[in-house]
Amino acid sequence: MTMIKLITTGGTIASRPGGAKADVVAEISGAELKASLHGDLSGIEIEVDDFCKVGSFAMDLPLSFALAARIAEHLADERCHGVVVTHGTDTMEESAYLADLLVASEKPVVFTGAQRSADAPDTDGPRNIANAVRLAAAPAARGLGAMICFEEDFHAARDVTKTHTSRTDTFRSGEHGKLGEVDGTTVAVHRRPLLRRTFAAPRIETEVELIKLAMGASDRLIRHAFESGAKAIVVEGFGRGNPTPVVTRAIEEIVAAGVPVILCSRCPEGRVKPVYGNGGGKDAERAGAIFAGDLAGVKARLLAAVLLGDGADIARLRATFAELGG
Repeated sequence: MTMIKLITTGGTIASRPGGAKADVVAEISGAELKASLHGDLSGIEIEVDDFCKVGSFAMDLPLSFALAARIAEHLADERCHGVVVTHGTDTMEESAYLADLLVASEKPVVFTGAQRSADAPDTDGPRNIANAVRLAAAPAARGLGAMICFEEDFHAARDVTKTHTSRTDTFRSGEHGKLGEVDGTTVAVHRRPLLRRTFAAPRIETEVELIKLAMGASDRLIRHAFESGAKAIVVEGFGRGNPTPVVTRAIEEIVAAGVPVILCSRCPEGRVKPVYGNGGGKDAERAGAIFAGDLAGVKARLLAAVLLGDGADIARLRATFAELGG
């Protein structure tokens, strides 16, 4: 018998309208979610851990860090073959990537959820959980790291992102593509991720800010982040990672003061690279900015938060982003 631990955290998959205002809130227990499953799950035992009940828009770094620790705790049990986490879709990709960075086990870790609440006649939650359980139980899924399984596809936590506010096929991995698919009881793995590494960080640094630039953006936000105590700042620049010239000047001062600045692109695909002068990416490189490869801004923030929690200095940050940024 294969045992899969089902960790529930709330989200749309555990939500239905309630209270005087009939707001949709997370209130459904893990036992109820387990009871909703259908399809062939023969040979798989599911044990429930009700971790929390929040909308994922309320998930923060300390809670997500604690979730990763709980996942690792269950996987350390020799009876447990894998973990499925039900989670709201708003920040699922972030909790999944944090788990990917922190959970060293080769056993599968699969995040899933729903776009339609549990009371909807066509809710997608039960089938997503069932497919996630099949994936977590599959020997072929070992060593793939943390994944998101949604609408029969599964994706590497590093690459996947939510692409649509409400459609059930919201999760995509852009130019990298999905890892594989769950077709009935068959788990088909098409590729295995290479840009993975885990860290035994004793804590997570919560004071890491993410700033997205727009045409003509001033240095107000980045300077405020620095002056108010940010320990690192991630900037989503234009194209290859170019800031505005005034932001580049601020980066030079901030890095000189010992606070790392990491550059990503606001483009959904492609890598950042220092190419342009006149206040662009090349000057940002000279100012000491770290380039994050093709990591999305939200993922770069998490990597920085983990590394700083592990005591990394700017040199180690630079080397690790070069290694894992692709």
